[in-house]
Amino acid sequence: MKVLIVEDEDLAVRKLRKLVQEVDPTLEVAGITASIEDTVGWLKNNPAPDLIFMDIELADGQSFEIFEQVEVNSTVIFTTSYDEYALQAFKVNSIDYLLKPIQKDDLQRSLKKFRDLKVRRQEVSAPSAPAFNLDKLLRELQLQQPKEYRRRFLVRLGQRLLSIEVQDIAFFFTDERFSFFKTWNNQKYLIDYTLDELEDALDPGMFFRINRGVIVTHSTVEQIQPYFGNRLSLTLKPVFEKEAIVSREKVSDFKVWMGK
Repeated sequence: MKVLIVEDEDLAVRKLRKLVQEVDPTLEVAGITASIEDTVGWLKNNPAPDLIFMDIELADGQSFEIFEQVEVNSTVIFTTSYDEYALQAFKVNSIDYLLKPIQKDDLQRSLKKFRDLKVRRQEVSAPSAPAFNLDKLLRELQLQQPKEYRRRFLVRLGQRLLSIEVQDIAFFFTDERFSFFKTWNNQKYLIDYTLDELEDALDPGMFFRINRGVIVTHSTVEQIQPYFGNRLSLTLKPVFEKEAIVSREKVSDFKVWMGK
């Protein structure tokens, strides 16, 4: 099977080429391009490869522009150092999305998806095969992707911008319609997200929303006490100036989460 590598970093090309050969020696690298312009020209003047490994950030722009300039009939696996392009990647011919540095296990998983897709396409060509819905299959493959949760937040401190890792955050809370978080060293930062948005963006294994106004981590919960109305009262560290009450409908799930 023929493979095209679209990558503008020589070291990344060498690493990917070596990894591809280790994982599947039957794959032949038919070409290597380093820009949008080069890739469009290559695709126009060569037979379509079976598979394209495509970096998103190229020297002359984002590789999504390639799909606007030429018809891409090959299956695509995107490679990138950034995690914010996943949804956009699945709007084109992509079946997977690999974050750099690419790990051998991740590449093997992606190639298995590719082979499974190829088998499904071959089955479609059989006279007795049921109708094949490529869009449906791609949606199924997308749903199989592990969700990428927020790993850091960019906040302002005076005239400076700071990048705070999520593991340095003790809890999130709202105060007069604004959202904040506190770090383990008791620093308070304003953030431009609602708690609804945060609840969806944070790893539920690490964070739990105890009520409409507070999201906690395991380690921030210092004490748990019964509270009237079948609720729970939490003592948090660092100190939380307001009450941290687990709402009645969340008590059961909170107990399960705390036990994990």
